[in-house]
Amino acid sequence: MKLFNLHTINSTGRLAWIDYARAIAIILVLYRHIFEGLSRAALSQETFAGLEHANIIFYSFRMPLFFILSGAFIAKSLQRKGVAALIRNKFDVLFYPYVLWATLQITIQLLLSHFVNASRSLIDYTYIFTYPRNVDQFWYLLALFNVSVLYIFTRARLRLSIYWQLALGIAMYLYSDYLSVQHTDVGLLYDILHFYVFFALGDFIGHQLLDEKNTARFSSWWLFLSLLPVFVAGQYYFLQKNLAMENHLFVEHHQPLLFAAIAISGCAFIYNVSFILQRYQVLKFLRVIGHHSLYIYLTHVLIASATRILLVKLFGITYLPLLLTICIITAIIISIALYNIAMHYGCWWLYSLERPKNKLQQPAPVIIKHTQHRI
Repeated sequence: MKLFNLHTINSTGRLAWIDYARAIAIILVLYRHIFEGLSRAALSQETFAGLEHANIIFYSFRMPLFFILSGAFIAKSLQRKGVAALIRNKFDVLFYPYVLWATLQITIQLLLSHFVNASRSLIDYTYIFTYPRNVDQFWYLLALFNVSVLYIFTRARLRLSIYWQLALGIAMYLYSDYLSVQHTDVGLLYDILHFYVFFALGDFIGHQLLDEKNTARFSSWWLFLSLLPVFVAGQYYFLQKNLAMENHLFVEHHQPLLFAAIAISGCAFIYNVSFILQRYQVLKFLRVIGHHSLYIYLTHVLIASATRILLVKLFGITYLPLLLTICIITAIIISIALYNIAMHYGCWWLYSLERPKNKLQQPAPVIIKHTQHRI
């Protein structure tokens, strides 16, 4: 069975740069989660400081990138669907798969407790609804759902203007960092407070990002050369300061405004790179990854864990760079394959409560054109 490809993605009228941006973001997410999983497995990485440094750097902008991108679509989504239908959509495509896959992952970790790194107990099931940060990677889905629903309500029902939304988001963001510094754990509320401003920022710039008239400007090499030194300087400071303080979250929690500036500049740089990739139509396999980013997010930890166990226990491979590379590639390929197999056999309910309306909305078995890459 052939998997999803660019011909099908193009036929849906998707903007290529969005898939490129999502692909870059999800690969960075996989890097962090898999690297930390390998670290918890007590595999030595003392001679690979560069891998740890990359892990710190990537953390500075990857999650804000997702929230800004999601916020960019909120205006058009509200106009097209309306309040009730849009909230239902968010429930179907974010909250439902979050609960389903978080429950599945905890259950598997409990059953295979002698093989996995996670230490689980029955109490972990309650964390799904109260402390999502304790449920591995899944917290993001609940955070995005909560932020989206709250933003929809304040925008459509309270009629808050975008400037009030940004002001509210900044206040919430600063308060979230105050709670972090005070070591006050407020569970799922923290992520709502912390990321609301980035969602609002996405709404603020969304009409510019989605306007194809701006494509030439956003894909400009002059913009790239302007953003590059800012990006490098921000990432260098973020890395060195966190290393000096021996706290990977120091800048984010103790210098929140500076962290926001570093995160936003990082997002701007990635968006620019994505527009450039779209302009030259290169590395097209990234578009396939970007299109499947949500489904990769749901399953990559389980797949990477199984791959790591197989490589270490069966083949005795402990070389960290090799393990990291194989686990990332395997997690991407198998996640995409699992999704397409599920769609092929009508198991769409594994990923969403929204039933595909017709076959045109489902992945079609068409070969990628103009490229030799196969997924």
